[in-house]
Amino acid sequence: MTEIRVRPARTPDVVQIERMIQPLVEERILLGKDRVVFYEAVQEFRVAEAPDGELVGCGALHVIWEDIGEVRTLAAAPAWRHRGVGHALLERIEDDARALGLARLFCLTFETAFFTAHGYAEIGEGIVAPDVYAELVRSPDEGVAEFLDLARVKPNTLGNTRMLKQL
Repeated sequence: MTEIRVRPARTPDVVQIERMIQPLVEERILLGKDRVVFYEAVQEFRVAEAPDGELVGCGALHVIWEDIGEVRTLAAAPAWRHRGVGHALLERIEDDARALGLARLFCLTFETAFFTAHGYAEIGEGIVAPDVYAELVRSPDEGVAEFLDLARVKPNTLGNTRMLKQL
């Protein structure tokens, strides 16, 4: 693999992130987001940068609760897939999660083999205690609704697998 560098995203990266994930949105592998959402969450993103400065991947860590985070929008540019970009980004996201004190990471994915190879396992119900569920269900965040497996997100996420990793 060519040496890549994973770094925090900056606001000038947002348009490139959006362009990079658009083909995956069109294939219904990733959920689309408005540009404003990327700017609002830019501090959650990490990007993979090739030696020439080209952005070749992205991924985000979103905190859901005191011990749970979500891996979001993990993607590699088409020419960079299967070259370690996703692995490098996920490793950095997991390190960031540990640094924040998170003990578990959730993802909603079609890429089950990739996440299984990185220690994630399919989950069912009962991931959080009932009192935590009651708090989380009030969140307007669609990712939290996906984590809780709420019916209102089903049309957008049919076929995805909910996975979790203990850090």
